[in-house]
Amino acid sequence: MRLTAEEQAILDGQRGETLAKVMKSLVMYGDTFGAEKMVPATGQAHLVTSFGLSVTTALFDVMDELIAAGLHAEQPFTMDPRPLDFENVPCNFLQRIVFGVMYGKQEDYEGQLRRLGLKNDKAFTCTCYMSEVGNKPEQGEVLSWSESSAVVYANSVLGARCNRNSGIMDIMGSIVGYVPYFGLLTDEGRKATWIVKIETSKKPEAQLLGSAIGMKVMEDVPYVVGLDKWLGTELDDAACTYLKDFGAATASNGAVGLYHIANLTPEAKAQGEALIAEGARVYVIDDAELQRVKDGYPVVWKNRDAKPKLCFMGCPHMSLEQLKTWTDRVEQALAEAGRSKVCIPTVFTAAPAVLKEFEKTPYAARLKKTGVITSYICPLMYMNNPLCGKMPVITSSNKLRTYTTARYYTDDEILVQITKGGARA
Repeated sequence: MRLTAEEQAILDGQRGETLAKVMKSLVMYGDTFGAEKMVPATGQAHLVTSFGLSVTTALFDVMDELIAAGLHAEQPFTMDPRPLDFENVPCNFLQRIVFGVMYGKQEDYEGQLRRLGLKNDKAFTCTCYMSEVGNKPEQGEVLSWSESSAVVYANSVLGARCNRNSGIMDIMGSIVGYVPYFGLLTDEGRKATWIVKIETSKKPEAQLLGSAIGMKVMEDVPYVVGLDKWLGTELDDAACTYLKDFGAATASNGAVGLYHIANLTPEAKAQGEALIAEGARVYVIDDAELQRVKDGYPVVWKNRDAKPKLCFMGCPHMSLEQLKTWTDRVEQALAEAGRSKVCIPTVFTAAPAVLKEFEKTPYAARLKKTGVITSYICPLMYMNNPLCGKMPVITSSNKLRTYTTARYYTDDEILVQITKGGARA
């Protein structure tokens, strides 16, 4: 790899042995992917490893070494969600014991994060780009991020540049201020090798459409045609919310780090079909294809006919507008069903900063009356508890479905489940 004089000096140890190790790790990482140089990381970092798993001793040791050397991120960083919220999320005695063992180092680990440059105690979310959180990169900024749903949003919706990095690389890049130049940082790496044509009769479910595309194109870049018919041509709150959930599914059901939406996302609006690489393959998605994908999801519950014990919404975390919209939807559905409260324990998750703003609105009190719980946790981390994983949990998140035993339903189906107990309208 070709290094500048400053980068070489860091690698040679002129700014300390530990920072040299950090640079060496990044250089080796870049060499693996054929990077020819390093480039400055201009935006705030986002870290994926937000949970103090007791077994991840190597991570804690690395953090201690960085702290002992007096190193910290060049800019304050954000984190993925916390794994625990005993105050709000249903958790029995045995589940709590297991959580205590699993995440026994959580408090110590968060102390390490603060010393390394954590933005604040409300900076734990997978949707750090929400305006309430304050880690929203500008178009063209180069990032040192992990967390698949955040990376794909930053690349696609915001037009920033970031690779799908592994967990420890995010903090290293933010400390040294450089990342290797390859993949989605390059113009060539951002070219689309798939053309996806949307030919559905109605607006496709975001999570379902993202799942179909992710499983088809895997790690490649898709150029999506026809979705602007349903989303419009401006990145307003509704479009951004849709793309948040859509992108998370492409990234978890495949390994998509960037997509382009014709006439909508920044690079697609600026460059159009010039973004499509020669020889790009075509994938057509119609109603039948979406149904085929949905029908193919496995149900891993011990009893397929079990009554759901818990519902999670918000993986990735819900936006303020989603919380408001869902408050209206839940209230209306309960009124139609002649109920006052949801019949399945239901948790809406969002960033702490978003929940703080939500609490300032009349929607918060209205939602509470329905029995819906709000929390800042990561549903995935909750479900990683083996005792929780045995529960029949439902969700409209394809990310949560993919990584846990949770069962997928569309948003409309979820609404029926939680307000009518699964009965058909």
